[in-house]
Amino acid sequence: MKKIQMQTPLVEMDGDEMTRILWSMIKEELLLPFIDLNTEYYDLGLAHRDETEDQVTVDAAEAVKKYGVAVKCATITPNKARMEEYHLKKMYKSPNGTIRAILDGTVFRAPIVAEGIEPCVRNWKKPITLARHAYGDIYKNTEFHIEKPGKVELVYTSEDGEEKRALVQEFKAPGVAMGMHNMESSIESFARSCFNYALDTHQDVWFGAKDTISKTYDGRFREIFSEIFETEFKEKFEEAGLTYFYSLIDDVVARVMKSEGGFIWACKNYDGDVMSDMVSSAFGSLAMMTSVLVSPQGYYEYEAAHGTVQKHYYRHQEGKETSTNSVATIFAWSGALRKRGELDGNQELAAFADKLEKATLSVIESGRMTKDLAAITTLKHPKVLNSRDFILAVRKELEK
Repeated sequence: MKKIQMQTPLVEMDGDEMTRILWSMIKEELLLPFIDLNTEYYDLGLAHRDETEDQVTVDAAEAVKKYGVAVKCATITPNKARMEEYHLKKMYKSPNGTIRAILDGTVFRAPIVAEGIEPCVRNWKKPITLARHAYGDIYKNTEFHIEKPGKVELVYTSEDGEEKRALVQEFKAPGVAMGMHNMESSIESFARSCFNYALDTHQDVWFGAKDTISKTYDGRFREIFSEIFETEFKEKFEEAGLTYFYSLIDDVVARVMKSEGGFIWACKNYDGDVMSDMVSSAFGSLAMMTSVLVSPQGYYEYEAAHGTVQKHYYRHQEGKETSTNSVATIFAWSGALRKRGELDGNQELAAFADKLEKATLSVIESGRMTKDLAAITTLKHPKVLNSRDFILAVRKELEK
């Protein structure tokens, strides 16, 4: 069979642990037999990030600017335990945070819906698309441990020498302190991305922050969203029969749980990190969610919205069987291949991406699935497949 050709490379970012194992299986069984795969490869595995002192992550993000489309495997964000486990030189920041800071834009995440995998929130009838701001906040923070009494201050010095100073805390005993920031230009991009995506997909936009407590920081988010909506999008939304709604994040969470779904939920960076896991898990599984970073410059980075599946990796290392859900990672590849095909006018490549997704869902809807889905499916007598056998089943469907 003649393989599908690619004109322009994808930026391929390999990752860590069990998702790295799945990454290799997916390429071997679902991509290379059908596509003359053209990628510029970057190893974002933790060991290699440490070797390069995280320069490889920066290089990968810059490559996305060059080629326009990337696909990324899940990666470890090291904590103290990981630092000891991998004998790291230092505790590196989140690679996703680094990439998002360089590319800006917004992360859109939506559940992958399959027949027989029903939301555990019984009133959710339609998918909820979660729009996560992709810059700043705690992902670009500065922090340290306070070991003895003293004071922590927030200080701003302008280029012309003007100074602003505010006391954070007068420490009488050990504690911790953190400083974080955001940029108005990035918040504006976030707002426009959400409103444009809403018009493209014909969905309302809900946005929540905590401006009652964070009157300046979160308050500015609210003001910018309101200003951009009123001046640039209000008439377009009215013509399309769509609405924009703002409330406090805790109120929005309560409303989401009672809703039918079918809207875009815009979240600040950390809120989006947490709530996307809640939404994906409630719709079926953390491994049943698409995720794409869309930048204002037209860069796209597709990834799985979940972690590296650490426990399964340790089982794999012991030679034990695993049943790890690879759907989100498969859909990261299909999303990137489809976008690459669309941008290059390569219809054959874009069509292959559609067929790969259809084959994946067909396996699940036929009752063959990984252990996490078998535990929640409404289909009778599901057959539990291990990690490799699920991917092989998708290949058989794809070959049809």
